[in-house]
Amino acid sequence: MQRIRALASSAVVVSLLAAATACGGGSSSEGSNESPKTLTYWASNQGPNVEADKKILQPELDKFEKQTGIKVKLEVVPWSDLLTRILTATTSGEGPDVLNIGNTWSSSLQATGALLPWDQKNFDKVGGKDRFVESALGSTGAQGKDPAAVPLYSMAYALYYNKAMFKEAGITAPPKTWDELTADGAKISKGGKWGLGAEGSNLSNNIHQVFVLAKQHGGDFFTADGKADFTNDAAVAAVKQYVDMMATNKIIAPGNAEYAKNQSLSDFSKGKTAMVLWQAAATTFKSQGMQDDEWGVAPVPVQSGAPGAGKATNSMVAGINLAVFKNTKNIDGSLKFVKFMTSDAEQKLLCKTYGSIPPVKAAQSDPAFDRPELKVLRETLATSATALPQVSNESQFETSVGTAVKNLFAQSASGKRPSTADVKAELTKAQQQMDSQ
Repeated sequence: MQRIRALASSAVVVSLLAAATACGGGSSSEGSNESPKTLTYWASNQGPNVEADKKILQPELDKFEKQTGIKVKLEVVPWSDLLTRILTATTSGEGPDVLNIGNTWSSSLQATGALLPWDQKNFDKVGGKDRFVESALGSTGAQGKDPAAVPLYSMAYALYYNKAMFKEAGITAPPKTWDELTADGAKISKGGKWGLGAEGSNLSNNIHQVFVLAKQHGGDFFTADGKADFTNDAAVAAVKQYVDMMATNKIIAPGNAEYAKNQSLSDFSKGKTAMVLWQAAATTFKSQGMQDDEWGVAPVPVQSGAPGAGKATNSMVAGINLAVFKNTKNIDGSLKFVKFMTSDAEQKLLCKTYGSIPPVKAAQSDPAFDRPELKVLRETLATSATALPQVSNESQFETSVGTAVKNLFAQSASGKRPSTADVKAELTKAQQQMDSQ
């Protein structure tokens, strides 16, 4: 996601998700047309702030109303509240008609039974499933089931670097491997400047980073049949490698252990940090006063060689999906709205504005998506990004393992160097939390 989300408290998320899954959410039907002239849309906060999103989206909603006669009531929901709001709606049955969801939540929310399944009949109403990029469809729900949502905005991680700070340190090219990144970071990390930024208290950002590193170590946090396996060698190595960038390599500032609201981007824009791993950051940098020629972008490093599938994975498949509540009172209007938002024209307009990649194939041909940043993101999505596990307890995974990484960063900030045993102990606690659900 463009603005990496901060999950709600673990207790609230886990308890709501358990309740929602138990009750099945929604109704068994596929909505009604009791209110054919109105619908409610919960949009996620994609821009610099909620007000900016309203200014971006309202003209498009007015355009939709002019075309269809359907008035859309918009609410932009901050990421810190969105999952809790959605889960509350799945248990109460009182939610919006259409809503944005983080693509990593697709399977968890699918398990509640509250979202409209996107079978062939429903996909046909929005132009067909084959309009969408395959990698984006891979994060729309559990394998073997009809998707719970359709892709709206696609993103991937890239390495952003400050050109002036690199030049000052005598670095002539962005790092391609983690060893190179660590060496470059060490050259920069002095005099109040740091090599790499992190969001140590942002649970989902933590997950995104260690998931990729686990892939690069040849493993995962789940077994092939979808069972949590947080203490295997690859998972432990991934978490330790990430935390060691602060604890041992000392290229991440200790204060980053408390970051959770995009402060690392602010540090980057102010020239305090030379590198950051982020999704589609150009809009944010511009809003913070950086010129486009002050920063560069490159693929996220790998252990060795070049990015690709398998052990050379260098990003999770990031993005936003668009879902319909199954108990909507305007099913026809909701499907028309999804068709409108995923049309070639709207995809070009909205993705240009938000700096994301259109998951609709035809929209990617627009020259706006050929600028250097988006070329890197598009190539990553096409060749070296992997979807997070599409399992029903993915949200609990983000909370439990994300918290384990947060705790280890806190230890590192206090001057401790967490050992392999310390990392395994934290992941064991996370495993026990998952197993108890």
